[in-house]
Amino acid sequence: MNHDRYDDAYIRSVLSEVKTIAIVGASANAARPSYFVMKYLSERGYRVYPVNPGQAGKTVVGLTFVASLKDVPEAIDMVDVFRAPEHVPAVLDEVLALDPLPKVFWTQLGVRNDEAAARAEAAGLKVVMNRCPKIEYGRLSGEIGWTGVNSRTISARRPQRLGSGVQRLSIAPRGPKSI
Repeated sequence: MNHDRYDDAYIRSVLSEVKTIAIVGASANAARPSYFVMKYLSERGYRVYPVNPGQAGKTVVGLTFVASLKDVPEAIDMVDVFRAPEHVPAVLDEVLALDPLPKVFWTQLGVRNDEAAARAEAAGLKVVMNRCPKIEYGRLSGEIGWTGVNSRTISARRPQRLGSGVQRLSIAPRGPKSI
């Protein structure tokens, strides 16, 4: 697969299929991007497990850190990697040791390792590199458009809301328009 560009349909299918996400390299520091990603994704209905051995047992924004992927108490659908590219092969080794295997191996913005991607795909995992699931979810749901950012998604339909309060939109497919 070409990892320079992803079709919106591919990203949407990945984000729609997964329910459980392990974030490797998550931080308890509210100023770090991984903190915002784990908080955002958990608020969108995903079960998020922050993975950081230095924070194991600590609870932040209602999420309890685990030391490693094998410590996640349920099957993982997607592993999101917040580690430098040179650490990605070791994270993938840990992913490939899981049973059952996750469906998706995702690396964050600025994180790309083509050899690891090829290994993950050979093992049957979908791969997304150098992208942020928070940004992609916000872009595809239309949330990011509310702040004046061009989401490259055009629709005449109203976005589906996830609840009341703060603007939270869903990437779930919208049914036929009712009159």
